[in-house]
Amino acid sequence: MALPAGPASRPLAAASATLAPRLMIVTDHTELARALEHHISIVWPDAECRIHAPLISGRLHSGFTAVGFDAVLLDGRSERGRGEEWLENFLYRPGFPPVIYLAPGDDPALATRVVERGAVECVVRERIDHRRLANSLRDAVQRRRQELALWRTSSQAQQLSRFGPVSILGHRFIRELAIGGTSMVYLAESERAGDLVVLKVLRDAPETGDQHMQFSRFLQEYELISKIRHPNVVRIYDLGISDDHAYIAMEYFPRGDLRGRIAKGIEPRQALQYLTQMAAALQVVHEVGVLHRDLKPGNIMERADGSLALIDFGLAKHTEVNVEMTAAGEIFGTPYYMSPEQGHGQSLDERSDLYSLGVIFYEMLTGKKPFLAPTPMGVIYLHGNAPRPELSGELSVYHPLLNKLLAVEPAARFGSARELVGAAAKLEAVAE
Repeated sequence: MALPAGPASRPLAAASATLAPRLMIVTDHTELARALEHHISIVWPDAECRIHAPLISGRLHSGFTAVGFDAVLLDGRSERGRGEEWLENFLYRPGFPPVIYLAPGDDPALATRVVERGAVECVVRERIDHRRLANSLRDAVQRRRQELALWRTSSQAQQLSRFGPVSILGHRFIRELAIGGTSMVYLAESERAGDLVVLKVLRDAPETGDQHMQFSRFLQEYELISKIRHPNVVRIYDLGISDDHAYIAMEYFPRGDLRGRIAKGIEPRQALQYLTQMAAALQVVHEVGVLHRDLKPGNIMERADGSLALIDFGLAKHTEVNVEMTAAGEIFGTPYYMSPEQGHGQSLDERSDLYSLGVIFYEMLTGKKPFLAPTPMGVIYLHGNAPRPELSGELSVYHPLLNKLLAVEPAARFGSARELVGAAAKLEAVAE
């Protein structure tokens, strides 16, 4: 399997000199953001602008240093006029890019103050002087790239690029998240993504047969997900090999997973909306021939805007490729959410993932799992033999949908995720 070149395969300092500038605009005001983007496009038509709206997306993670950005434009009215607090916070972060502050034109004292504190320039936000802004941006970008070129050669930069035994250029270590049997997982900041990422590093090079299987499964995870562009599927930013270890950089979800939302309680209508989002994600996943096979609340993450995204396709299988990654009859997954056929090691299709969604839907509605037993095999037995759970009272309107999702026989379930999306939409209209 051919691998795309990762950041470690190219000299970053040389590459950065030819890259178009990447700028962050921090503002809650859409019109100002568009005006700034227009001014920037005049200076650099191919510049990339990233908008961060504090009132929507919240404060930036404490580990974020904007290493992937050339400059930051900060609106003084961000977060209801807390621009100076944001400036102080930015300047406290090590290696943060130059900041251009946008302030009201009737407060010269403020303009003097923010420059004294560390902003490289203060521009009047109501009537932007293009020449002044353009000159400030050019100077800021040039300064930033010179500083980064020097920093990348430092011992500190080399140390921050270490993830266990592996050096991965273009990524800055923040903290360890987990160490598993086959991989090490870290929180990192990616220059390429311009954001925090979850960096998953395979523990060992593929020398033995078992290790080669793990390596192939790891690469398949990236290959399958990278084909998908959907708001409810995790974003994959990068893949590479460094020091004989494969790594994958994927989207980071600071809000955590669906387990936290279930523990707090989910309103029935919200649960139905979540089900629709997950079904929509499975629709595109299944349409490229992929089964997830390990759907559970821990693999469903919450974004800052409250939407959900499917992650962890490590057990995914491409339905059109007969690769010996999972031996016949070998069981992978989580018993609480397994379909009867998966629990017994039988062949699977899209309807198995829909059964797992049914289990999650029941748990969202009730806060409980539908089948519990002292042992995993006991849970698997109940999935295939116990009566289906009932929904009563205000939840009874959802019972026909749930019953079809949790049917023991695949033929009695929804035939596809697309069909489930349609049924959920009709039920949502009725529930209103």
